[in-house]
Amino acid sequence: MNRTDRLYALREELRRAGRAGRTAERLAEVFEVSARTIKRDISTLQHGGFPVRARPGPGGGYVVDRAATLPPVNFTDAEVAGLAAAVAAHRGQPFDGHARAALAKALSVMDGQARDRAALMNDRVWIDHTEPPGDARIRRAVERALQEQRVVVLRYSGEDDSLRIDPVVVARTAGNWFLVGRCQARLEIRWFRLDRIISAHLTSDPSAAIPVEDIGTPPVTAKPVSDL
Repeated sequence: MNRTDRLYALREELRRAGRAGRTAERLAEVFEVSARTIKRDISTLQHGGFPVRARPGPGGGYVVDRAATLPPVNFTDAEVAGLAAAVAAHRGQPFDGHARAALAKALSVMDGQARDRAALMNDRVWIDHTEPPGDARIRRAVERALQEQRVVVLRYSGEDDSLRIDPVVVARTAGNWFLVGRCQARLEIRWFRLDRIISAHLTSDPSAAIPVEDIGTPPVTAKPVSDL
């Protein structure tokens, strides 16, 4: 996620943490950045008037004034537990950070008792993370390329030269995530497995507007997320 999105998600994460607070190290892990970056972000929030403060001593961290929380909304504990399970199962995959930010927003505005019930339910949902999460920098570059419709330059396993790609979709099939886009050198649609991308660099160049239909006809079992 970009810095603006991260600052918003950071506020919601701190609101959700309540009196327990969050350490810079824990926040760095959640947002996949360095603790130094988190500290700079906290300083930005403080200068912007957000009521967050550092709590010194063992078990300390950053805590936010409870008055900064939003009014409760009508999420049920089961609905939020379902969201949490989906987000946890999606760890390390495309738009993972955005999904966790959305979950943090939902938790931050829930009624306190419903949030506690959701936490109890979440303790009874286990997910075995056997697959490595992959390179977060590559994932973020792919996400932004798709979101902002910009050309991304890839170094890909088995390719000698870097490739300039116009992103079209990200897709999951056969247990793997792919970036599907048009290779500008070959002028053809190609599928790139995310775990085989060695590096990804987002450019400032706008990508070509390529219709999704140009990829081909998907199998009958394939559905866009909007259809779920």
